[in-house]
This record gives sequence, C-alpha cells and structure tokens, in this order.
Amino acid sequence: MPRHDIEVADRLEYLSILDEDGRLDQPLEPQLSDDELKALYRAMLLGRRFDERMLDLQRQGRIGTFPPIKGQEASQIGAVFNLRPEDWFVPAFRETAAEIWRGRPLDSFLLYFNGYNEGAILPDHHKDLPIAIPVGSQVLHAAGLAWAASYRRTDEVVMTFFGDGATSQGDFHEGLNMAAVYQLPLIAVCQNNQWAISVPVEKQTHTPTLAQKAHAYGMPGIRVDGNDVLAVYAAAKEAVERARSGGGPTLIECVTYRLMMHTTADDPRRYRSEEEVDQWQRRDPIPRFAKYLLGKGTVGEALLEDIGNQVMQEIQAAVERAEERMKELGDPLDMFDHLYAEMPSSLRTQRSELERDVAAGDKEVSHG
Repeated sequence: MPRHDIEVADRLEYLSILDEDGRLDQPLEPQLSDDELKALYRAMLLGRRFDERMLDLQRQGRIGTFPPIKGQEASQIGAVFNLRPEDWFVPAFRETAAEIWRGRPLDSFLLYFNGYNEGAILPDHHKDLPIAIPVGSQVLHAAGLAWAASYRRTDEVVMTFFGDGATSQGDFHEGLNMAAVYQLPLIAVCQNNQWAISVPVEKQTHTPTLAQKAHAYGMPGIRVDGNDVLAVYAAAKEAVERARSGGGPTLIECVTYRLMMHTTADDPRRYRSEEEVDQWQRRDPIPRFAKYLLGKGTVGEALLEDIGNQVMQEIQAAVERAEERMKELGDPLDMFDHLYAEMPSSLRTQRSELERDVAAGDKEVSHG
C-alpha cells in the first residue's frame, strides 16, 4: 500500500484576557462577582507577601531553605479557585499560594521549613496531598486519585501542579497517558516558569509548547498567559467542568516566570540575565490585576491598602504563633509515633533505649 496521511486533531489555543498593560479582551472576560474578584486579588497578595516575609526570615536564620513563588501567584490561584472543597488538590513544592487558598495554615509552612514534621500534617477533612519533592512524582498520585473518583462514580475532580522540568520525567508521561486512556477527571497544571533550576525550557524539549504534548495522549491541551489570573481562571474553569461531567483530563500550560531563585540555596545570577528578569518583572501578575480592579471600579486605592494591611497582620500573627509553638517541639521520641497502628517490639526497644539516652543527657547537662 502507498504512503498516506493520517489526520490528527492537533488544535491548540493560547488564551490571554488581560495583558501586561492592563488591556482587556472584554468578550472573554469571566463573569465573576466583585467579591470573587477581591478574593482572587487578596489570595495572590497574601501568597506574595508571605513569600517575601519567609525570605526575610530565611536570611535572618529563622527558617531553613524554601522555594519562593514570586511571579507565579496567578497560575496557582486562578486554577485552584475553581475547585470545590471535596475535590483533590495535589501540589508539587512551589504552590504556597494555592495551598493557603486550600486552607493550609501559614504557621505550618514556617514549622515545616524549620524542619518540624508537624508542619506537614494536614487537617483530616482536607482533600489535599502534602508537597512532593521528587520532581513529577505527584502526577502519578493525582492520576491514582482520579482513577478512584472515576471508579467510585463521584463527581470529584483532581488538580495537580508541576513545573516545566517535570515534563521531562517519566512520571508525567505515565500519569497523563493513564488519565487519557481511562478518561479520568484530572486537570494537570504546568507552571512553565522557564527554568528547571538552571536548565531553560528550550533545552528541555524540542516542541515550541508544552501544552501540545497533550495531543500525543489524545486529550485537550491549552496554553495560557500564566501571569493573567483571568485567563488561568477561565481555562481551569473549562477544564474542571469538562472533567466533572465525564469529559476526561486536560493539560494546561501556564506561561509564567520564577522571579526569584529556585530555592534560597540557589543563585540564579549564575545562569540567567538581569535583563530577562526585568522583562518578566514588567509582566508581574499582581499590579496587572490591581490595575484591572481599579479600572473596573471593583476596588479603590483605600481598599487595596486596607487589604495589604490585613494581609501583613495575618502574616505577623502566623509568625508569632509558629515561633511560640517551636519552643514546645523537637522531642526526638516523636519519630516513633504515627508509623504503625501498633508499634512493633523492635521499635519499642529502640524507643526505650533512646528515652534512656535522652534522660541521661538531660541529667548530665543539668549537673554541668
């Protein structure tokens, strides 16, 4: 038989509603109430200010290293804003703003980044997974949760986040392929912040977009301006509704930028230019959205200032709570708890030995 073409559906959209100069594509403007718009702004601002405060604390030696989110607030809040409490949220490790929106207390971050496992404990009623440090591994967890929701015939959806670097991992491909084969209610949000630590996105893939990888699995994919919270919201809303109604998974590529370092142990000046950072700084999602809200008449300058003050008070209260609680934490015997419903004899023996050693050490210290 001679060669012949195979028709492949490969339509790919790019969505931007509010550009960096504050110009609005009015026909695409989501129908959000004033309260919802103010909630979006407050959530992004809280994520930004908390991020900045944690950087100050880290530089003062009051917390350990952590991954800043500055510049990526719209990609996170615009997406999770569409979830119900009964839906599943599966983060990577740079989703602080989204985790806060889902109800994680601010002080738990400070405990966690100080090395206290208590900071990783999530409330029982939350359908959120802890952060995933191994790159891309959480995509498999999300696919499993989506499989369970499909098997149980609930209307839950699962939203997972990952960076551009995760798309080079096998976990990403396995998870998305499974979601597409079984038409699972999974929304996969890629925060393409241009850098996988020090590797630029153009050295990670030969394709001009990451969203088009959805076509290989036979699922919808869309590329959005990740610094435009309205565009992210609209794309995620469509994906959530499709998943909830049985229409299967979606890959959303949010084109954004990590304005700060990969983690506070990293020096980004060694691999990227200040000119590049300045260019993306002009696309900052928060001033852009504030300009939109002011122009729309949803808020005034006085209300924006009031929101900013409220956010800083909330952050300060969390810092004080965390530092007070840390005075009571750190008992090494805690490492034996929460592993088994019934502790095996080998661990009981080890715990007893450590308890004696700790007591002996405390006695030695008290006697000088």
